[in-house]
Amino acid sequence: MPPTRSAVLTEAELRLMDVLWAKGACTVQQVLEALPPRPALAYNSVLTTIRILEKKGYVKHTKDGRAHVYAAIVKREEATRSEISHLVNRFFKNSHELLVLNILEDQSLDRAELNRLRQMLNETPVEGETK
Repeated sequence: MPPTRSAVLTEAELRLMDVLWAKGACTVQQVLEALPPRPALAYNSVLTTIRILEKKGYVKHTKDGRAHVYAAIVKREEATRSEISHLVNRFFKNSHELLVLNILEDQSLDRAELNRLRQMLNETPVEGETK
């Protein structure tokens, strides 16, 4: 039975997943080389984090000679949806409406972002309605 996938990724895990999503299958050394220089990570830290990601069900490895090659088995879109669901459940009592209202009340949104949100809301079909 595969491991149960955790709903959330830590910041360190997300940094490594970003590399795997962008580059595809990589060795630990290739992931390390693809990471931004700051904050610097040691090889063992990357290896430990990748092993945690594997236990969480986000990556798998294959052997290539002596090296392990790691690949994402969860797509970015799936991880994003999982993170949003976790956020909605944790902070907004499982209400997507409260999340959207909170975003709309954010003073840092500019006019273009608000217009794009309005357009998306107008174009999104409502469950049970036909266009």
